[in-house]
Amino acid sequence: MIILNNLYDKYNLKDDEKEYLNSIILPIIENSNFQRRMTNEFLHHSDITLGEHILEDTILTYVLSKKYLNKHHDTNYRIDLAIKIAMLHDLYTLPWQNNNEAKVNHFFSKHGFRHPIEAVINSITWYPNIFENEVDKEIIIDGIIHHMYPLPVRRINEKKLEKVELKNIGNYNSLSKNNKDILINSLNRNKIGILSLSRSKYKEGRIMSKADKKSSRKEIKNISSAKALLTGKNKKIK
Repeated sequence: MIILNNLYDKYNLKDDEKEYLNSIILPIIENSNFQRRMTNEFLHHSDITLGEHILEDTILTYVLSKKYLNKHHDTNYRIDLAIKIAMLHDLYTLPWQNNNEAKVNHFFSKHGFRHPIEAVINSITWYPNIFENEVDKEIIIDGIIHHMYPLPVRRINEKKLEKVELKNIGNYNSLSKNNKDILINSLNRNKIGILSLSRSKYKEGRIMSKADKKSSRKEIKNISSAKALLTGKNKKIK
């Protein structure tokens, strides 16, 4: 894949590093749902496709993970889980820029507050093999849910689920009780009303969140792109 190879060159990765990353990344990319997010149907920040954003985040996560390990020699840190968090963190359901279908009634159900939940739900649905290990999946789910920190994320109350305005409610209803419990427990940390204001419990999620901030700052190129984060409308793209 040209985009991925260009990123490998950009960050001066060696052949063995590319091989390691490909073993994790390529099976995720090959899914048709990810392929859609590599097209102009899903423009993420400005005119960057969602797939491009995710891949940049993933390689940055790998680079930052290596720096962390070289400095701290943390034998418990799992680079493979940090990479998976990065690859799955933004797999929301609908394009959020200039998309009337994505409209919501409640301010705190807007894309920025809601999309980590949709990403978890879609990731479990599309890549069930990644979530087979109980320990691994808690780290991955928590990392995805809190990747926007310090921006809060909308909490789920199953008795009032319709107010969250998820765009993949059918997939949510199909989740196992165990997966729902892990998701909801993560959302219930540091509760402030209907919101959760918490960074990830795990270093893998925190480093991925740092990578996301770094790449997003580069991608938001103009005032229209910045305003779109709140309004969902971007005059710079059709």
